[in-house]
Amino acid sequence: MREISAERITEEVSKMCINANYFLNSDIYGALEKAKSEEPSPVGREMLSQLIKNADIAKKDCVPICQDTGLAVVFVTMGQDVHITGGSLTEAINEGVRKGYTEGYLRKSVVSDPFIRVNTKDNTPAIIHYDIVEGDGFKIEIAPKGAGSENMSKIFMMKPSDGIEGAKKAILDAVEAAGPNPCPPMIVGVGCGGNFETAALLAKKALLRPVGSHSDKPHIKEMEEELLEKINSTGIGPQGLGGRTTALAVNIESFATHIACMPIAVNISCHVTRHAVCEF
Repeated sequence: MREISAERITEEVSKMCINANYFLNSDIYGALEKAKSEEPSPVGREMLSQLIKNADIAKKDCVPICQDTGLAVVFVTMGQDVHITGGSLTEAINEGVRKGYTEGYLRKSVVSDPFIRVNTKDNTPAIIHYDIVEGDGFKIEIAPKGAGSENMSKIFMMKPSDGIEGAKKAILDAVEAAGPNPCPPMIVGVGCGGNFETAALLAKKALLRPVGSHSDKPHIKEMEEELLEKINSTGIGPQGLGGRTTALAVNIESFATHIACMPIAVNISCHVTRHAVCEF
């Protein structure tokens, strides 16, 4: 049995919260630079230049890339042979979020109730997803998610007869309806299959995939490539001011589903799709 202390988890989560908000992931930074070199619109190129400059300033000065430092979404992959010592795993994670958002001077954006909207003042509670696997490995991924893009997300409970063409149309409709609101160029996470909540979780997980990666299922990979091309033909462009670079990636995850179901979830994220990983 491998032991990991709650105190260590708190410290690592705190660091990840700060790093994810200060430092743009290299895959996204590289995709912005590539998009700038290929963007035909002068305004679009200028917007991409400003986004790259913003990321550079955030990194140099150790300040948040975006003022909306997000709701802390946490994915825990925990081996069944791991034992957490010195406290609760959930509380250790929340304490890390509390510490990171306080010490990193990150905006606290969580209210305690959706209707009685009192700020918790420490960005907790986090949204935590657990996956128990074989072995003694332990990994935490943190993806701070802002509301501007999250509010543009959609779920469609489609009929199997709608087929893959119906799914593609629903995804494209969701992106076009979002327009400039998610601060494009966006990353589009899609979950197909499972049930209502599984599709949404798959879409969220899809956002963690590196830009430029593809599904290992040939029909899903083809769907990702086709949708990216169609999205970049909408003319929404960087920051919604026109151009070709509306999305940097379309990442699709799929799962088994009921014979009478075809749920499709679209989780849209902005040009600073943030995530940090720590393997213990």
